[in-house]
Amino acid sequence: MQILEQRFLRGPNVHADSPCLLSVVDLEDLYGLSTRDIPGFNDALLGLLPALGGARLSDGATGGFAQRLAAGTYLGRVIETVALELQSLAGAPATFGRTRPVNGHPGQFRVVVAYTCEKLAEPAFDLAVDLVTALARGEAFALEPRLEELRGIAGRYAIGTSTAAVLAAAHERGIPTQRITEEANLFLLGWGVRQKRLQATTTGETSFIAVKIASDKQLTKALLKEAGVPVPEGDVVTTVEAAQRVARRLAVPVTLKPLDGNQGKGVTVACATPDDVALAFEFARGFGRRVIVERHVEGRDYRVLVACGRVAAASCRRPAHVVGDGNLTVRQLVEIENTNPARGAGHATILTRITLDEHANDMLARQGFDVDSVLPVGVTAELRGNANLSTGGTAEDVTDQLPESTRLLCVRAAAKIGLDVAGIDIVCQDIAQPLAAQRGAVIEVNAAPGIRMHQYPSAGEPRDAGDAIVEGLMGNTDGRIPVIALTGTNGKTTTTLLVAHAARMAGKVTGVTTTEGVFIDGKQVVKGDCTGYWSARTVLGAPEVEVAVLETARGGILKRGLAFDRCDVAIVLNIAADHLGLDGVDTVEDLAQVKAVVAQSASKAVVLNAEDALCVQMARRIKPGAEVLFFSMDPESPVMLKHLEDGGRGAYLQDGAVVLADGHSQQALLRVESMPISFGGLARFNIANALAAAAGLMAANFNHLNIAAGLSTFVSNGRTNPLRTNMFDVRGVTVIVDYAHNPAAYAAMADMARGMLPGQLIGIVTAPGDRRDTDLEQVGRVCGERFDELVVYESQSRGREPGEAVDLILSGAEEVVGISDTLHRELDVGNAIRLGLSLCNPGDVLIFACGSSLQVFIDAIRMTDPESAALIAAQTA
Repeated sequence: MQILEQRFLRGPNVHADSPCLLSVVDLEDLYGLSTRDIPGFNDALLGLLPALGGARLSDGATGGFAQRLAAGTYLGRVIETVALELQSLAGAPATFGRTRPVNGHPGQFRVVVAYTCEKLAEPAFDLAVDLVTALARGEAFALEPRLEELRGIAGRYAIGTSTAAVLAAAHERGIPTQRITEEANLFLLGWGVRQKRLQATTTGETSFIAVKIASDKQLTKALLKEAGVPVPEGDVVTTVEAAQRVARRLAVPVTLKPLDGNQGKGVTVACATPDDVALAFEFARGFGRRVIVERHVEGRDYRVLVACGRVAAASCRRPAHVVGDGNLTVRQLVEIENTNPARGAGHATILTRITLDEHANDMLARQGFDVDSVLPVGVTAELRGNANLSTGGTAEDVTDQLPESTRLLCVRAAAKIGLDVAGIDIVCQDIAQPLAAQRGAVIEVNAAPGIRMHQYPSAGEPRDAGDAIVEGLMGNTDGRIPVIALTGTNGKTTTTLLVAHAARMAGKVTGVTTTEGVFIDGKQVVKGDCTGYWSARTVLGAPEVEVAVLETARGGILKRGLAFDRCDVAIVLNIAADHLGLDGVDTVEDLAQVKAVVAQSASKAVVLNAEDALCVQMARRIKPGAEVLFFSMDPESPVMLKHLEDGGRGAYLQDGAVVLADGHSQQALLRVESMPISFGGLARFNIANALAAAAGLMAANFNHLNIAAGLSTFVSNGRTNPLRTNMFDVRGVTVIVDYAHNPAAYAAMADMARGMLPGQLIGIVTAPGDRRDTDLEQVGRVCGERFDELVVYESQSRGREPGEAVDLILSGAEEVVGISDTLHRELDVGNAIRLGLSLCNPGDVLIFACGSSLQVFIDAIRMTDPESAALIAAQTA
């Protein structure tokens, strides 16, 4: 058994709306065997993974998988279920899975498993394959060491509790979130101009200077004192002698802590003697060179969370402690407490495990105990001088007890330091009373405060501190910018650019992805085929973008899924045979399923082709509440007529004009001749693209004036829209360069060119070699029917022998025209271009299709006609 291929589908895809790992597995000699056929397999598997016995099946039944094992299920399905269980055991539960055979490859299966931690998914799947293979062969398998590795990975890439709370609040508000990298706990909330950054509880709005101030406790105290906030008296020292002098001067018990420490590290409270001060100084020096010595404030430890100008929550924190039962030692009591599932290492859990270290020993000694002492019933032993949750403390919510004066004081303290999110540490006897009346004080202001104490208090009402931070950061918005996603077989790039052009004409900064690159506000920032996941992320992550217009191709959907959880408007232009036989897409119906992923992601509106049956069928599968708009070249289309009768909106062509229907009336927007991309009304495919664009812009709330301005000013040429109906004059011959590469596109181009002809039509055509034989032959039939002279050249063989694809295209053409001297075979593209031009006379039209770039055409004619090459180069520069 082996894994042939793996890819992460990070966004909505043909299998699920959530992230998945897709693996192609070859069962090899285990193919055909079910779990019923392998002696001892089921018992061995359930022995290693007993929870599988109660695993739910897709129909929701529990215990179903054990029954399925007994009845006999195939190993591909077992691998899927085991991979999900291993992720759960590692601490990153995932539940969705699907296994399907690969058509035409017996023994191969596409196995899809969901994941919540991307770094864990692949090793978990690899382990599942190894485990199932070993058990199927009757071999023993040491699971625990490998499982421990998975737990390590899950822990290493886990999202902290505080960060998770903020993200959960963002999701609840419908705000899109994105982890910048799996290694960094840095997230993007929102898109484009509305995006904000978040790391734990530090936001992109948090001032760097404010964080530096908060990390300098003495500077913090000075600023707070200046603001009238009560703080304990004290000073900063670097030697034990200086610490003892400050303590003598204050003449009260003192607290020592590192100047730039955090999370309560190095803190010792209530030092009453010079020896106490000396020990505390050495402890603090372990965490920083400079040490604060300040008046010890008697009372309880409180933390107040201030988020963006208001108090969001307050907790009373209790230091790590244990309570005696008269039988167990302190060490045993701590061990029992640490078995609490809520306690774990670091910040990944609600509480942190208690550590018995030198500081704990010192605290116990002060109370007359040690780790082996048996505490009397009800007697408490404190194990820390600070109450931080990160050192094992617990918390009780006291938000409702804060008097207004304390609330205002905390907000003023955060503002004085300059923090948008701050944890204000207060020590006083009773938080319900004003601080001034009890000599209470603010002892610290924390940047990036933990919020798990507020989200999950040990007692009291939980407070959604994460939501308070999100509200302060994002306001009342969901952080989204308008997203218009376009897909289909032909016309995607032109329609995408047309929509984006209209949006720019309306004053919006656009981010655009196409097969030519990524464009921000009309300027190209990435060159190449940019119709997939990463390119869309580039646009959505661009901080200046106000509207995203994303060409979304079949390949990108299959390889990575969508880069967005949802778009506002989806446009599906058409579904025609192309790229069939690849990635499990074998029929046009399969292709429609892929394109439908875009339609199903739309939250506001979907624009569909009323004359394409597969597009029309998508209307039944869109999100509840999303509007359907149709476009049609035929005003008498039954689908369009019924839609308009029902009050629906859309765009259609009538009497040479683009007509918009808004549900109540129909308005002729402009004549097709006034649209440059229509080429005088001859390019009917571009008129269809314009109708789709108009409907999409209407759905995105652009007014009729904006739409008309966009349609009437967009020019498709070698500079604005390379390889999309680019026209040139070469010594009286009209040359059209286009990316047409499938039968539907060739038919559309030839039909347009026929309307321009005083002379004959010559085609220089090809198609990529990874198309099926029948598809290549169909290209030949379509071109043979429509061109007077046909030159076929080699583009990308993609696994075929040189010339094989050319011969298949020619054989299709010969079916139509017979063996003829009008059919020409020339593998080299440059020679093919020169041959095609040699067949032309002034007044003829030549179509050069499927070229990789305009430069290919320019370079080809430069050898024989440098003057024309230079003119075309100047037009496209």
